[in-house]
Amino acid sequence: MVTSGGGSRQPGMAAWSPAAAASLLRGIRGLPLHCVRRMFASQTEGELRVTQILKEKFPRATAIKVTDISGGCGAMYEIKIESEEFKEKRTVQQHQMVNQALKEEIKGMHGLRIFTSVPKH
Repeated sequence: MVTSGGGSRQPGMAAWSPAAAASLLRGIRGLPLHCVRRMFASQTEGELRVTQILKEKFPRATAIKVTDISGGCGAMYEIKIESEEFKEKRTVQQHQMVNQALKEEIKGMHGLRIFTSVPKH
């Protein structure tokens, strides 16, 4: 028997798809579907949204890395940002700047890890 993708499969075997795998994983591991999607995407919607906001708020940033550390659920993020805007500011002030930039998004988060730095010239 030939599938629409051109590969062959045995009779009675279902074709593989991310949705089928997500359903299987959800059933086995009890994970909600939005967490399972993380396995099939390079970045989650939340990571993209937070990254975009940080790019807008810190236009001189030389590096921004946002990682959903809650397994793709959007409950907890790790942020690494390197920007000239942090120059001559204490770490607590740098973190306050990031918190202020993400003020609305933080309301829906469980936690946030922030790592800030100034580019080395």
